[in-house]
Amino acid sequence: MKSGSKKERIAQRIARELRDGFYVNLGIGIPTMVADYIPEGMDITLHSENGMLGIGPYPTESEMNADLINAGKETISETPGSSYFGSDLSFAMVRGGHIDLSILGGMQVSESGDLANWMVPGSVVKGMGGAMDLVAGSRRVVVAMMHTSKDGSPKILPSCTLPLTGVGVVTMIVTDLAVIEVTKKGLLLTEVAPDTTVDEVREKTGATLRIGDVREMLFAN
Repeated sequence: MKSGSKKERIAQRIARELRDGFYVNLGIGIPTMVADYIPEGMDITLHSENGMLGIGPYPTESEMNADLINAGKETISETPGSSYFGSDLSFAMVRGGHIDLSILGGMQVSESGDLANWMVPGSVVKGMGGAMDLVAGSRRVVVAMMHTSKDGSPKILPSCTLPLTGVGVVTMIVTDLAVIEVTKKGLLLTEVAPDTTVDEVREKTGATLRIGDVREMLFAN
């Protein structure tokens, strides 16, 4: 396991879900960190809904180009063969079912795979962005988030209380504590972080968890 912050560990674990040849969209926040942990030798094309295919790792200071940004307005690098296009074509790729995997942040996830990740009532938001299209059009959706809110309240719940991004769209949740699969029978706990226990994960989860063949969470090399 690499050392690093809890958010980096989430990104490292999600990188293990990548497969050769995948087209992958990285949402704002923790998901963008996955670009730094793509396994060596694997051919992955990263998509950004603001109009780019071929995102590379975060650039060093000497590599920064203010004209290259992701959907979160962060400076990014490009890979050989990168391409650029308008938002119309970018969303046609999403809505056409051409994205193998979307990795998104989450505020809440329900036990049936509903996702709330775009607004908190009463807060000022610029808009819903591309999340609603991504959860509807991607072949698989993995949510990357901290297991609890800053006040310790659970973010995995029987049902979401925040406005929904999509209904029944999440296939896997990866947090700083655990890996949880969303199945037809409910939430299945499959992995726990090295510094936690099944009991702690249960205690900090608001929804009912089924306990599978639980193993220690592994991270990308």
